[in-house]
Amino acid sequence: MGIGVSIFFLTIGAILKFAIDPDVLGSSVHIDIIGVIFMVVGGVGLLLSVVFMNRRGRTSDDHLLDHERNPPTV
Repeated sequence: MGIGVSIFFLTIGAILKFAIDPDVLGSSVHIDIIGVIFMVVGGVGLLLSVVFMNRRGRTSDDHLLDHERNPPTV
């Protein structure tokens, strides 16, 4: 899940939690709880996207530094 999808889930969750009356679909479906679940999923996805994006950048830099120290032989 990328940053854009995570922000989308956060937005949909906030709309379901704060902008829609919880009793729209009756008492059997709790729209506000579904909104909280979407916000949690979006927050976790955003956090994981940022962490893995940071890790990906570091490994490519380490790979470049390794080639500078030990140039490939021809």
